[in-house]
Amino acid sequence: MADVLTTRREGSIIEVTLDRPKANAIDVKTSRLMGSTFKAFRDDPDLRVAIVKTSGDKFFSAGWDLKAAASGDIHQSEYGVGGFGGLQELRDLNKPVIACVNGMAVGGGFELALSCDLIYASDHSTFSLPEIRAGTLADAATIKLPKRIPYHVAMNLLLTGRWMDAGEAYRWGLVNEVLPKEMVEGRVWEIARLLASGPPLVFAAIKETARMAEALTFQDAMNRVTRRQLRTVEKLYSSEDTFEGRRAFVEKRDPVWKGR
Repeated sequence: MADVLTTRREGSIIEVTLDRPKANAIDVKTSRLMGSTFKAFRDDPDLRVAIVKTSGDKFFSAGWDLKAAASGDIHQSEYGVGGFGGLQELRDLNKPVIACVNGMAVGGGFELALSCDLIYASDHSTFSLPEIRAGTLADAATIKLPKRIPYHVAMNLLLTGRWMDAGEAYRWGLVNEVLPKEMVEGRVWEIARLLASGPPLVFAAIKETARMAEALTFQDAMNRVTRRQLRTVEKLYSSEDTFEGRRAFVEKRDPVWKGR
């Protein structure tokens, strides 16, 4: 089972690779393993950035393992910490996560990519939400997609289950960049190293603020931030890093972020 998920660590970056031929589909056991892996990333103070990728270049992930589900494998409460795929319901994940999409991102595989903060895709990647054909709801995508891209485009994908290629995904702002498949992983690592050199406490405050603001009016969200009612914002403004940033600006040098 451990071979289904492998990790590679470089400094404060961890790369998590799902390797479950033929389509990188996710069953309950795999989802649980992914959840424990991403929870460990969240809780490790020495890790700052995660990369999510899968093996091969045909399927990023087919999502939910329908064969396992048909045999009675599935119940939503059994997905493990973080919900399906370990990311989409993982509480207090305040570190950047980058998706490296190479191939078809289908159903829950599409939702796994949507759970990341940045998405980089190879030029042959495609995206689809075919859950309607299985008589089920693409729940996370139904919640997230209309907030990420125009409503009518999101509803078209959800209601028809059609395919969207990487170029269209880029045009709608759903992915950050589209690159040849031999270049996408290198680009993801370039971005990961850039983020790993950045201010982790600021990143944490950005993620918590953005998450909190989804359910509030602009002014209510601003009030919570300016009154330092968010844990990450309070920690940031009381930190050594805040003073280091100011000193580095005055001294015209690059800041040294310590995450404290």
